[in-house]
Amino acid sequence: MKGRKDKTVMRKDAAADKIKAFLGTGSQFEGTLVFEDIVRMDGSFSGKITSKDTLIVGETAHIEADISVGTLILSGRFKGQINAEVRVELRAPAQVEGSINSPSLVVEEGVLMNSTVTMGQSPQISTESVPE
Repeated sequence: MKGRKDKTVMRKDAAADKIKAFLGTGSQFEGTLVFEDIVRMDGSFSGKITSKDTLIVGETAHIEADISVGTLILSGRFKGQINAEVRVELRAPAQVEGSINSPSLVVEEGVLMNSTVTMGQSPQISTESVPE
């Protein structure tokens, strides 16, 4: 049993190691965020988010933004525009208001949506540097 328990802990740590940045509960950020790898947000964000990788928005997050990412996993509150190159996953208790453009959309029971959804070819995401 002891060996099995250790393997479970290792898997959780490995997943946590993949997250490169974290905006914790109670944190607030306004502006433009461009990133690589996986970023998780549990606080408040207002502005623009761009990445070809994954954005995870936790249950306590409140996001008002234009988002262009590879994959979006959303459990919090969101208002704005979403462009995802790969997929969007809306997990309960997410609340979404705005537009979603993605080739793949997964919506769990319990998600509240007031959105326009466009599905088809994936949108092209540019991650060019933002001028200073």
